[in-house]
Amino acid sequence: MAERPGRGLKRLTIPGMALKEGTIVDATIIQAPSSTKNREGKRDPEMYQTRKGKQYYFGMKLHIGVDAETGLVRSMETTPANVHDVTQAGKLLHGEERRVWGDAGYTGVGKREENQGLSVEWLVALKPGKRRLLERGGLEEWFEKTKASVRAKSLPPTRSGVEHPFLDVKRIFGYEKVRYRGLPKNHERLAVLLGITNLIRSQKLLAG
Repeated sequence: MAERPGRGLKRLTIPGMALKEGTIVDATIIQAPSSTKNREGKRDPEMYQTRKGKQYYFGMKLHIGVDAETGLVRSMETTPANVHDVTQAGKLLHGEERRVWGDAGYTGVGKREENQGLSVEWLVALKPGKRRLLERGGLEEWFEKTKASVRAKSLPPTRSGVEHPFLDVKRIFGYEKVRYRGLPKNHERLAVLLGITNLIRSQKLLAG
Protein backbone atom coordinates (compact mmCIF):
# COMPACT_ATOMS: atom_id res chain seq x y z
CA MET A 1 0.00 0.00 0.00
CA ALA A 2 1.03 3.64 0.24
CA GLU A 3 4.16 4.76 1.94
CA ARG A 4 4.28 8.02 3.84
CA PRO A 5 3.10 10.90 1.61
CA GLY A 6 5.91 12.91 0.13
CA ARG A 7 8.32 9.99 0.56
CA GLY A 8 6.64 7.21 -1.35
CA LEU A 9 4.37 6.28 -4.20
CA LYS A 10 1.00 4.67 -4.48
CA ARG A 11 0.33 2.73 -7.68
CA LEU A 12 -3.25 2.41 -8.82
CA THR A 13 -3.15 -0.32 -11.44
CA ILE A 14 -6.07 -2.55 -12.41
CA PRO A 15 -5.49 -6.27 -13.13
CA GLY A 16 -5.96 -7.09 -16.80
CA MET A 17 -5.41 -3.53 -18.03
CA ALA A 18 -2.19 -3.12 -20.04
CA LEU A 19 -0.71 0.29 -19.26
CA LYS A 20 2.72 0.55 -20.83
CA GLU A 21 3.06 2.86 -23.82
CA GLY A 22 3.10 6.37 -22.37
CA THR A 23 2.46 8.36 -19.23
CA ILE A 24 1.09 11.86 -18.75
CA VAL A 25 2.21 13.60 -15.55
CA ASP A 26 0.47 16.51 -13.90
CA ALA A 27 -0.32 18.03 -10.52
CA THR A 28 -3.06 20.05 -8.90
CA ILE A 29 -3.30 22.10 -5.72
CA ILE A 30 -5.85 21.14 -3.07
CA GLN A 31 -6.38 24.02 -0.68
CA ALA A 32 -6.36 23.85 3.10
CA PRO A 33 -7.75 26.31 5.68
CA SER A 34 -5.23 29.10 6.22
CA SER A 35 -6.94 30.42 9.33
CA THR A 36 -5.33 30.04 12.74
CA LYS A 37 -8.68 30.08 14.52
CA ASN A 38 -8.50 26.49 15.69
CA ARG A 39 -7.61 24.53 18.83
CA GLU A 40 -3.86 24.73 18.18
CA GLY A 41 -3.96 28.36 17.07
CA LYS A 42 -1.76 27.45 14.08
CA ARG A 43 -2.05 26.62 10.41
CA ASP A 44 -1.51 22.99 9.45
CA PRO A 45 2.32 22.56 9.59
CA GLU A 46 2.26 19.97 6.78
CA MET A 47 0.57 22.35 4.36
CA TYR A 48 2.44 25.16 2.65
CA GLN A 49 1.81 28.27 0.61
CA THR A 50 2.65 28.52 -3.07
CA ARG A 51 2.07 30.97 -5.88
CA LYS A 52 0.35 30.04 -9.12
CA GLY A 53 0.13 32.86 -11.61
CA LYS A 54 -0.67 35.94 -9.57
CA GLN A 55 -2.55 34.11 -6.84
CA TYR A 56 -1.33 32.46 -3.64
CA TYR A 57 -2.66 29.13 -2.38
CA PHE A 58 -2.18 27.32 0.92
CA GLY A 59 -2.49 23.55 1.01
CA MET A 60 -1.17 20.37 -0.54
CA LYS A 61 -0.45 19.11 -4.02
CA LEU A 62 -1.67 15.93 -5.72
CA HIS A 63 0.71 14.55 -8.38
CA ILE A 64 -0.52 11.84 -10.75
CA GLY A 65 0.76 9.68 -13.58
CA VAL A 66 -1.94 8.84 -16.14
CA ASP A 67 -1.88 6.27 -18.93
CA ALA A 68 -1.79 8.26 -22.17
CA GLU A 69 -4.12 5.88 -24.01
CA THR A 70 -6.81 5.02 -21.49
CA GLY A 71 -6.76 7.93 -19.06
CA LEU A 72 -6.44 5.59 -16.09
CA VAL A 73 -4.45 6.92 -13.16
CA ARG A 74 -1.64 4.50 -12.42
CA SER A 75 0.37 6.34 -9.79
CA MET A 76 0.01 9.19 -7.34
CA GLU A 77 2.04 11.18 -4.87
CA THR A 78 1.12 13.91 -2.39
CA THR A 79 3.33 16.74 -1.16
CA PRO A 80 3.02 20.17 0.41
CA ALA A 81 1.83 22.72 -2.17
CA ASN A 82 5.23 24.40 -2.45
CA VAL A 83 6.94 21.28 -3.85
CA HIS A 84 7.61 21.83 -7.54
CA ASP A 85 5.90 19.47 -10.00
CA VAL A 86 9.14 18.62 -11.81
CA THR A 87 10.67 17.10 -8.67
CA GLN A 88 8.03 14.35 -8.58
CA ALA A 89 7.86 13.40 -12.26
CA GLY A 90 10.28 10.48 -12.18
CA LYS A 91 8.52 8.99 -9.17
CA LEU A 92 5.27 8.70 -11.13
CA LEU A 93 6.68 6.40 -13.84
CA HIS A 94 6.36 2.62 -13.86
CA GLY A 95 9.57 2.10 -15.84
CA GLU A 96 8.22 0.56 -19.03
CA GLU A 97 6.79 3.60 -20.80
CA ARG A 98 8.51 5.02 -23.86
CA ARG A 99 7.17 8.56 -23.73
CA VAL A 100 6.18 10.97 -20.95
CA TRP A 101 4.06 14.08 -21.55
CA GLY A 102 3.93 17.09 -19.26
CA ASP A 103 3.02 20.78 -19.31
CA ALA A 104 5.54 23.62 -19.15
CA GLY A 105 5.91 23.13 -15.40
CA TYR A 106 8.09 20.10 -16.18
CA THR A 107 10.66 22.04 -18.20
CA GLY A 108 14.13 20.55 -17.68
CA VAL A 109 12.82 17.30 -16.21
CA GLY A 110 15.08 15.13 -18.36
CA LYS A 111 18.19 16.95 -17.11
CA ARG A 112 17.51 16.34 -13.43
CA GLU A 113 19.90 13.98 -11.69
CA GLU A 114 17.20 11.59 -10.47
CA ASN A 115 15.96 11.07 -14.03
CA GLN A 116 19.31 10.30 -15.61
CA GLY A 117 19.32 6.82 -17.11
CA LEU A 118 15.57 6.68 -17.73
CA SER A 119 14.93 5.44 -21.27
CA VAL A 120 11.98 7.71 -22.03
CA GLU A 121 11.29 10.58 -24.40
CA TRP A 122 10.21 13.64 -22.41
CA LEU A 123 7.54 15.53 -24.37
CA VAL A 124 7.20 18.71 -22.34
CA ALA A 125 5.24 21.73 -23.54
CA LEU A 126 7.09 24.95 -24.27
CA LYS A 127 6.57 27.84 -21.91
CA PRO A 128 3.93 30.31 -23.23
CA GLY A 129 6.52 33.00 -24.02
CA LYS A 130 8.56 30.65 -26.20
CA ARG A 131 5.50 29.16 -27.86
CA ARG A 132 4.29 32.59 -28.97
CA LEU A 133 7.53 33.01 -30.90
CA LEU A 134 6.95 29.92 -33.04
CA GLU A 135 6.14 30.33 -36.71
CA ARG A 136 2.39 30.02 -37.23
CA GLY A 137 1.61 26.91 -39.23
CA GLY A 138 5.18 25.68 -38.86
CA LEU A 139 6.39 22.25 -37.85
CA GLU A 140 7.31 23.29 -34.30
CA GLU A 141 3.87 24.80 -33.70
CA TRP A 142 2.25 21.62 -35.03
CA PHE A 143 4.41 19.57 -32.65
CA GLU A 144 3.32 21.71 -29.67
CA LYS A 145 -0.33 21.28 -30.62
CA THR A 146 0.19 17.54 -30.87
CA LYS A 147 1.71 17.39 -27.37
CA ALA A 148 -1.18 19.46 -25.99
CA SER A 149 -3.76 17.21 -27.68
CA VAL A 150 -2.34 14.13 -25.95
CA ARG A 151 -2.59 15.81 -22.54
CA ALA A 152 -6.17 16.97 -23.12
CA LYS A 153 -7.66 14.52 -25.61
CA SER A 154 -10.97 12.68 -25.25
CA LEU A 155 -11.25 9.10 -26.45
CA PRO A 156 -14.78 7.58 -26.34
CA PRO A 157 -16.05 5.89 -24.28
CA THR A 158 -13.73 7.51 -21.73
CA ARG A 159 -12.13 10.94 -21.54
CA SER A 160 -8.42 10.33 -21.18
CA GLY A 161 -6.87 13.75 -20.70
CA VAL A 162 -4.83 14.12 -17.54
CA GLU A 163 -7.06 16.93 -16.25
CA HIS A 164 -10.16 14.74 -16.08
CA PRO A 165 -9.16 12.75 -12.96
CA PHE A 166 -8.67 16.10 -11.20
CA LEU A 167 -12.15 17.19 -12.27
CA ASP A 168 -13.59 13.93 -10.96
CA VAL A 169 -11.86 14.31 -7.60
CA LYS A 170 -12.76 17.97 -7.16
CA ARG A 171 -16.15 18.30 -8.82
CA ILE A 172 -17.79 14.88 -8.59
CA PHE A 173 -16.33 13.85 -5.22
CA GLY A 174 -16.13 17.39 -3.86
CA TYR A 175 -12.50 17.24 -2.79
CA GLU A 176 -11.58 20.81 -3.67
CA LYS A 177 -10.35 21.31 -0.11
CA VAL A 178 -8.57 18.95 2.26
CA ARG A 179 -10.69 16.95 4.68
CA TYR A 180 -8.09 16.37 7.36
CA ARG A 181 -5.05 18.00 8.94
CA GLY A 182 -1.72 16.67 7.75
CA LEU A 183 -0.88 14.75 4.60
CA PRO A 184 -1.34 11.04 5.48
CA LYS A 185 -5.13 10.92 5.85
CA ASN A 186 -5.67 13.16 2.83
CA HIS A 187 -3.29 10.96 0.85
CA GLU A 188 -5.26 7.83 1.64
CA ARG A 189 -8.61 9.48 0.92
CA LEU A 190 -7.36 10.74 -2.46
CA ALA A 191 -6.03 7.27 -3.29
CA VAL A 192 -9.50 5.82 -2.68
CA LEU A 193 -11.16 8.48 -4.85
CA LEU A 194 -8.70 7.95 -7.70
CA GLY A 195 -9.23 4.21 -7.39
CA ILE A 196 -12.99 4.68 -7.76
CA THR A 197 -12.39 6.95 -10.76
CA ASN A 198 -10.27 4.19 -12.33
CA LEU A 199 -12.97 1.57 -11.75
CA ILE A 200 -15.58 3.74 -13.45
CA ARG A 201 -13.30 4.43 -16.41
CA SER A 202 -12.17 0.82 -16.76
CA GLN A 203 -15.77 -0.39 -16.87
CA LYS A 204 -16.46 2.02 -19.73
CA LEU A 205 -13.33 0.90 -21.54
CA LEU A 206 -14.17 -2.79 -21.20
CA ALA A 207 -17.78 -2.19 -22.23
CA GLY A 208 -16.63 -0.31 -25.33
